[in-house]
Amino acid sequence: MLSRRLLRVKVMQVVYAYYQKGESTIDKAEKELFHSISKSHELYHAMLLLLTEIRNYGEKRIETGKQKIRPSKEDLNPNTRFVDNQLLNQLANNKSLLDYIEKTGLSWVNHPEVIKNLFQEICASDLYKEYLAMESSCYESDKKFVLKMVDKLVAPYEELYNVLEEQNIYWNDEAEFIISMVLKTLKSFEMIQGEDAVLLPEFKDEDDYQFVKTLFRKSIANYKESYDLIKKFSKNWDFERVAFVDIVLMQIALAEISEFQHIPVKVTLNEYIEIAKFYSTSKSGNFINGILDKIVDHLIEEKKLVKPLKSW
Repeated sequence: MLSRRLLRVKVMQVVYAYYQKGESTIDKAEKELFHSISKSHELYHAMLLLLTEIRNYGEKRIETGKQKIRPSKEDLNPNTRFVDNQLLNQLANNKSLLDYIEKTGLSWVNHPEVIKNLFQEICASDLYKEYLAMESSCYESDKKFVLKMVDKLVAPYEELYNVLEEQNIYWNDEAEFIISMVLKTLKSFEMIQGEDAVLLPEFKDEDDYQFVKTLFRKSIANYKESYDLIKKFSKNWDFERVAFVDIVLMQIALAEISEFQHIPVKVTLNEYIEIAKFYSTSKSGNFINGILDKIVDHLIEEKKLVKPLKSW
């Protein structure tokens, strides 16, 4: 389940590409949009699978140590707390994850160095050492360790992002969103759920699917009207120097304000201001906020925008 913000980002990326390329039809661009969303859902599963692969690598290391010609005392009596971690083993046996892997062929087999290096990074951390040194562990302490491991060690690991960018040009930018989804998923796991613990779907519900579809199509359909409004209320700016991504974000924001009665205007404005801060210039947030405020006031005066009072 991608967050609404990430869904907005997806629409922004495809609308931007649609105008820049100038060779795609709306239907083709829409297919690209939903393909992109599916790829983000793939990344979500890839990050979950990565955690199980790190655990598997640790288990192989233990077995290799035992098979040495002259194994050390540590090789023969290894600390297995990490490979026995109840949450990691629950994830490795999760039916939904295994089904997804079987259907898609998802694998980290081409990137063994990422698994190895990340495992070594984890082993060198104080977090890992403290975990192994615990007198005893339970499901909840195992879960707490994994959540901290993902947040403090996996998420900041730069080598991982280089690999993700090779796989998909958007994955690097989306990784922060996806990792938050992974953490949300793992937090929801309970021991009693076993292998049936629920993973997040591609869309939360039909409303999210329709939100994306409508937002994309209305952004394209209302292009001329929204572009003229943006240009009109940017008269104090050198419009030719305005970042094109800012124009695209404002067009999408206006489509959302006009088409979705249940979404408060302030929510929409805040969402696109935050997206602009990440994907455009440092000044884009204030610029977009100022222009959209003026346009909204104008639409209200012209009675072209009518929303329930509570939506404000």
